Amino acid sequence: MTNTRPTLIESRQSIISFAKDLPNLCSLIGLACTVMAIYYSIIGNYYAAMIGMVWAVAFDWADGLIARTMKERTGDESSFGGQLDVLIDILSYGAAPAILLLSVGSFSPFYLVGAFLMLAASALRLSYFSTFGLTDDSKYTGLALDNNSLAIVFIFLFEQWLSAGAFAVFLYVSCVCLAILNISSIKTPKLSGSPKMVYCLAAYTITITLIYGWKMI
Repeated sequence: MTNTRPTLIESRQSIISFAKDLPNLCSLIGLACTVMAIYYSIIGNYYAAMIGMVWAVAFDWADGLIARTMKERTGDESSFGGQLDVLIDILSYGAAPAILLLSVGSFSPFYLVGAFLMLAASALRLSYFSTFGLTDDSKYTGLALDNNSLAIVFIFLFEQWLSAGAFAVFLYVSCVCLAILNISSIKTPKLSGSPKMVYCLAAYTITITLIYGWKMI
């Protein structure tokens, strides 16, 4: 009698099938926004980069909100989504700000230290969260990484009032401070879990988009 039971590998979903999962699709759209932010940072169109960065946060929050409402989502889809989210986070909140900092600093070797600190802090914080999760009172240990992008797009509003050199130093110091807060022991609430904060992020995202969109005209 032939054993027709599928093997473990045969019963698994294909890689591309996970891209059809709505939360994962949101994550990938957020990744596209991050790629846009990186591209425009490199070519020096910082206003467009700011729009990409803030929308990356919006889609990052959206994937979690959608995932929590999908009761029929399988364990594999949830696990895959969690891994995907972590990998995209290090690009969105570590690599993108690091490349932005290097570009604003005219890719001077002096800015490599700040860029490394942003990436290292992101990697350490994400690894810590993946290992230990939230604290008992449902708070993060260290400043959540999405705050990096939200802070940076606000900081860039002051770019027009400072000289290029002064703003580059200001951004450098700000990024280093954010990196320190990312790996600190401070406790911060999970803002994405609050409906009020979701509305605040939506308003912030639209406002930032309109401001920088107007500046590009």
